[in-house]
Amino acid sequence: MGTFIGHVLSGIGFYLLGLWHLFNNTKLHFQNKTSFTTTTAWFPTSRLRYLELILIIIGSSITVSMELFIGPRKHQPFDADGTIPSNHLHNFEHSSISMCFAIYGILAILLDKSVQGSSVGDNNNIAHRKNSHLHDHVRGLTLLVASMCFGLELFNFHFHSTDHMAVEGQYHLLIQIVVVVSFATTLISVGHPGSFLVSYVRSVSIMCQGGWFIVMGYMLWTPELVPKGCMIHREDGHEILRCSGEESLERAKSLVNILFSWFLIGFTIGAILFYVGMVRFYSSKYYNSEIDAGASATYCCLPTKQEGCDEFEGESLEHHIEMQKKTRFVGK
Repeated sequence: MGTFIGHVLSGIGFYLLGLWHLFNNTKLHFQNKTSFTTTTAWFPTSRLRYLELILIIIGSSITVSMELFIGPRKHQPFDADGTIPSNHLHNFEHSSISMCFAIYGILAILLDKSVQGSSVGDNNNIAHRKNSHLHDHVRGLTLLVASMCFGLELFNFHFHSTDHMAVEGQYHLLIQIVVVVSFATTLISVGHPGSFLVSYVRSVSIMCQGGWFIVMGYMLWTPELVPKGCMIHREDGHEILRCSGEESLERAKSLVNILFSWFLIGFTIGAILFYVGMVRFYSSKYYNSEIDAGASATYCCLPTKQEGCDEFEGESLEHHIEMQKKTRFVGK
């Protein structure tokens, strides 16, 4: 992070990950209306099961390399005596966050493989129940590791070595609100995997993190977007936004607050519109499939004057069958 490219690329990664989770959680919700459960903390693909986790590991590893080896002028972050210089403290803070997410991806793969290996040969009911419990434990442990990473992200942003009094500090202060939501909802999902709303909010918060990182990249390192009375200065090898006076600084912070308010409003509208669109698509899809299945099913008879269940005659039979189709009384 720490640069325009670092914030934007990290933001794109978070945004796409959140969007991927948002789509899959909503899809699971409509496929399992009565018993929604997020089977994993991540979502496999048909061709490559661990694609999401592999991309997280690769992206996080690239970020660590950029922070510690590619970005520094000497291509290493240490002083001659082996200590960490002050101007590279934030590089270690950022790389610690990325390292945690890389470890999350590795541990998630190992946990999933442990379940896959234990399920081989489990054909009886007792073994199936045990394997189901094992899946639940693995899902919970994976979510616990993910929540730890969000907690570490919150910790590093809260105690960031960058000046908290400047404009950049205001951006970091506001993103902590979003990270708290990601941390809390991920932790809640450990004990409540059947809550669609918790999963939905978590996915939106991850997207929101990515969006705010992108906004930070453009607003902090684009000269045309710098608030009045502020300029981009180069200090200790890094470009930092500084304001000329207290009034300019307070005005810049107020503008950041207004921007964050509009940003949250826009994201809330987008999240609701996304859900509405998925409702229209999947409701019509599964409703039509249920109607098609019901058309070929055997319908139960409605009560008649006769004892038992006699056949109807003429138009009366067709009328009662159509009524049962509309009310979806399908015989088991």
